[in-house]
Amino acid sequence: MAEIYYDDHADLGIIQGRHVAVLGYGSQGHAHALSLRDSGVDVRVGLPEGSASRESAANEGLRVTTPERACEEAGLIMVLAPDHVQRALYASAIAPSLDDGYSRRTPPCPRPTSTSWTGRPHT
Repeated sequence: MAEIYYDDHADLGIIQGRHVAVLGYGSQGHAHALSLRDSGVDVRVGLPEGSASRESAANEGLRVTTPERACEEAGLIMVLAPDHVQRALYASAIAPSLDDGYSRRTPPCPRPTSTSWTGRPHT
């Protein structure tokens, strides 16, 4: 039988206190950015200069910057841009911002204490 998960099963503390970059502001980026922001997470939306979505994101009260800047500031990067631009986006914005372990910009993510989606404890 399937197990149903509810909001109280999620540990928002794992992501709060971290800077999150949401790259893309289509249906997925829009929904994730607003949900995270409304949950108290420090979100920045990375969109290229001239993107039609920049104004929409800014009008929602989100911090909008370039993908490169968003990745530089972030300890967690969500890639929600269209598939056909992801390779170039990785090369230009994400790869240069990666470091060799925990981010220097935000505290390390605590190890989850709950069970994984498989029902087995995290190891």
